[in-house]
Amino acid sequence: MVTKVKCPQCGKPVIWQATSKWKPFCSERCKLIDLGDWAAENHRIPGPDVQSEILNEEDFDPSEYH
Repeated sequence: MVTKVKCPQCGKPVIWQATSKWKPFCSERCKLIDLGDWAAENHRIPGPDVQSEILNEEDFDPSEYH
């Protein structure tokens, strides 16, 4: 049985197998568009802002980070 998934970028069907070079994407173009979206912070994983969390700590010891 052939497994097909939708390209996360454009929705075209992609055959899920070892020879599918760009899986889960249909092409290098779709892969690079997605990578650019992550780099531009258009896609984010929810969580606390690490910088503001560190800067607001009263007992922040910079020696812990060396």
